[in-house]
Amino acid sequence: MIRVRRIGVTAVAALAALAGTPGLAQARQPSETGLAQARQPSETRPSTTSFDSALPPGWQIGGEGAERLLVWRSPRPVPMGDARVEFHAGDRLLGAPKAENDGRTFRLSLDAVGDTPLKDLQVLAGGRRLDAPVGDTARKRRDALSAAEPPAALPANSVDPGRPGAYRTVTGEYGLAPVKLPGFAQPVEMEAVVVAPRGATGKRPLALFLHGRHGTCYKPGGDDVTGDWPCTAGLKAIPSHQGYLKDQRLLASQGYVTVSISANGVNGQDWEAEDGGAQARSSLVRQHLARWAGWAARPGSAPAAVRDAPTADLSRVLLVGHSRGGEGVNRAAMDSLYPPPAAQDGYRGPVRWKIRGTVLIGPTIFGQNPVADVPSTTILPGCDGDVSDLQGEVYVDGTRGISRGTALHSAVYVVGANHNYFNSEWTPGLSEAPSSDDFWDDPEQPDPVCSAGAPTRLTADRQHQAGATYIAAAARLFVAGDDRVRPLLDGSGRRAPSADPAQVLTHAVGARRTAGFLPDGGVKVTGGRLCAAIDPDPAEACLPPDTTGSSPHFAWWQTDKEAGRGAVALNWTAPGTATRIRPAVPLSLNGAKSLALRVFVPPNTTGTALDVSVTDSAGHRARLGRVTVDGLPGSERTASYWAREVRVPLTAATRAGLDLKHIKSLELTPRSGSGQAWLMDAWGWAPGTPAVTAAALPRVDIGRLTVEEGDSGTRTYHVPVRVSGHGSGTVRFSVLDPDTGQSVDKLVTVRPGATPVDVPVEVKGDTRFGYDEQHDVLAKAVRGAVIGSYRGGVTAQNDDPAPEVTLTPVTDRVTEGGTLTWRISLSEPADVVFWQPVLVLPVTEGAELSTRDVDPQWLLEHAGALPDPERPLSGANVWAWMGIPAGTTTADFSVVTVADQVTEPVESVRLALTDDEAEPLPGHPVLTGTVTDAS
Repeated sequence: MIRVRRIGVTAVAALAALAGTPGLAQARQPSETGLAQARQPSETRPSTTSFDSALPPGWQIGGEGAERLLVWRSPRPVPMGDARVEFHAGDRLLGAPKAENDGRTFRLSLDAVGDTPLKDLQVLAGGRRLDAPVGDTARKRRDALSAAEPPAALPANSVDPGRPGAYRTVTGEYGLAPVKLPGFAQPVEMEAVVVAPRGATGKRPLALFLHGRHGTCYKPGGDDVTGDWPCTAGLKAIPSHQGYLKDQRLLASQGYVTVSISANGVNGQDWEAEDGGAQARSSLVRQHLARWAGWAARPGSAPAAVRDAPTADLSRVLLVGHSRGGEGVNRAAMDSLYPPPAAQDGYRGPVRWKIRGTVLIGPTIFGQNPVADVPSTTILPGCDGDVSDLQGEVYVDGTRGISRGTALHSAVYVVGANHNYFNSEWTPGLSEAPSSDDFWDDPEQPDPVCSAGAPTRLTADRQHQAGATYIAAAARLFVAGDDRVRPLLDGSGRRAPSADPAQVLTHAVGARRTAGFLPDGGVKVTGGRLCAAIDPDPAEACLPPDTTGSSPHFAWWQTDKEAGRGAVALNWTAPGTATRIRPAVPLSLNGAKSLALRVFVPPNTTGTALDVSVTDSAGHRARLGRVTVDGLPGSERTASYWAREVRVPLTAATRAGLDLKHIKSLELTPRSGSGQAWLMDAWGWAPGTPAVTAAALPRVDIGRLTVEEGDSGTRTYHVPVRVSGHGSGTVRFSVLDPDTGQSVDKLVTVRPGATPVDVPVEVKGDTRFGYDEQHDVLAKAVRGAVIGSYRGGVTAQNDDPAPEVTLTPVTDRVTEGGTLTWRISLSEPADVVFWQPVLVLPVTEGAELSTRDVDPQWLLEHAGALPDPERPLSGANVWAWMGIPAGTTTADFSVVTVADQVTEPVESVRLALTDDEAEPLPGHPVLTGTVTDAS
């Protein structure tokens, strides 16, 4: 395809650090997906063809003119969930579509598609396919995993935070005037349920809960659920914020004031936000915290539910977020320490609270921007059917090396838990509105780990109890400072009996871990290989593309490959061959008690044994001990390549006289007959939880500039980037090519008061029709920085009208066995593929061509099925979307007929150009083709 207008980067990398240039103001941010609102599609089943191939069943091109849309219609409803639904063409991300209220129709502006060939189209959410039958992949693979036994029970911890405390509880609700948030047309509700300890004296710590992205409205007595906001007549708001009462009551019994806030107004509008609503959720959280701070200062102004509770201590706040709520409270913690640009924030008041920690339940992390200096616990549900790639692992892995490293970041893997059952309002049998088990099961092939009734699958009650227990553990450690519960969260291998029989495994980074062996670009590896989390080259990727299952550590981001994130891969066929990891400079393990390693092996494997040795700069070597690593229970549908934390004491190194201040290498020697393993990292470890003080860091926010294309000449624009805060840090910027989707990266030192990255984007004006074109830039912290708005760029808007289209006959009379042909013509070429639908209409006079009169392959391509019994061709739903290639003006639509031995009268077929709802275009003739009998 030839493109006349192009947006491109003027330099090879188009990235240059500038000094002394004032930071650019944040530009207005358009929709995340660039979607244009479209009418509800016709129930007529369309078939779509382009100039080179047919689109798969369920896909079509919709909209009109510059508002063309790529549309996918699911054969079954897709519940509104937290994972972002994405359209892909092969390995390339096309964009995130908008879901219509029917729960089946998803629309993406062709602005996002550009000239990308619409081949190998896929619909993904949280790493799983939505447009393929469940189990298809597993049935095709011969290496499908068989289920392992549940992990062995861990020793009990000395303190069990899941036991109720001494207080009885009181419950109430409040509702305040809704608030307006930037970018959202409708105000967002300020409603919450409060559960507090009855009779408690003094100020009490505050725990705030934020639910995730779920349906917003339902019809009582029926199954209808929508994502509207506000709810339309006859529908009620789904009370998702009431789904954590069990967790709230447990914390309240232990002396905490708890509040769970409603966010339906965000859920109903977050498709418009480039960050999926993270900033809006942060603004909503901080709006509530500001009210609580005011009520603490002026108790008489508080609602009754708050007056019935002890005074909240805003210097001790725990934030708990489920799914997109997890990403929202992470952003709230960031925004409380590093204020966001005023133009994008819905809260602009002072920060009168201190967030001591966060609990993130099955969270999303689209920006992969965790807050390194706020302690966190991330609960990973092993049978999550929504955020099924368990991308929340990035809240642990993504903090390494960013800041001081004293904050504990824990991952809690709950075997057999799904996404929804942590919220009782998302749980069948408990919820007020319709709800479901989010795990995507296949009745013909039950999942050995996650199907209902599998020995590793948790019931809803047991899952929620486990969640409540580990939320309470985080509160007790982060807020109350009780180090006795740390072994439940930090990989020490202890269990809370209150969560039994749930199998809960943990690992962590931070706290008193020091001197990490990290698989980054400065490490040299011999005997194994340094592998990449995200890389299209199988030789570089940590997991081959045909791997059965996936890894939370390698959850995909938004670039074709990613530097700086990986692991050390070991693969052996006989014991004894060591893999040596040597960092760029020797590390100090001085003061550590053990070496803690995070290692994973294939799911359902047991007994992988590795000897662990270290060598100092003088060449002295000591074998520290042997570790044994078992895989998690896993299947093709789980993200169970997850690291277990194992530790070996450093006493052998001390006895051997090693200089622990200068350790130059780590060796792992397999002792099993054959196997695979991946090392995520290794740290010097000592018990204890240090006090955490947030570092003063620069904050980066990328904006979006929207410009007019113009009719002539070339203009250069610059992506708006804002840096605030203090100090300097290192950030990786990725520029995405608008044609290929491939990224160009550069590490840039950022500091406030300067534009850290200059991305000059050329926009060439013309007078030919095209779609809006986006040149996107992504940012990710590498060291000493935080990222707010992680995605932005320049969008050049098309300002040229669509060409006129006509339909004329080429061959409109043939003998059966011949091919009827009509030509679609444009009044002038377009810069992009121009899509125009053609519909077969019923014949008004004489006999109509039937489904048996046309070539079966042609019918399959244009109707998506071979109707049986025979019927008129107009009854076969032949509605073809023809693509006229960029730079050309014509495309032909043909009807391929077949000869038979049946004597038939003259038959005909009628065609019309239509709009996107299959209505003939006014002023355009309906054309007829005639087929005569060959006998």
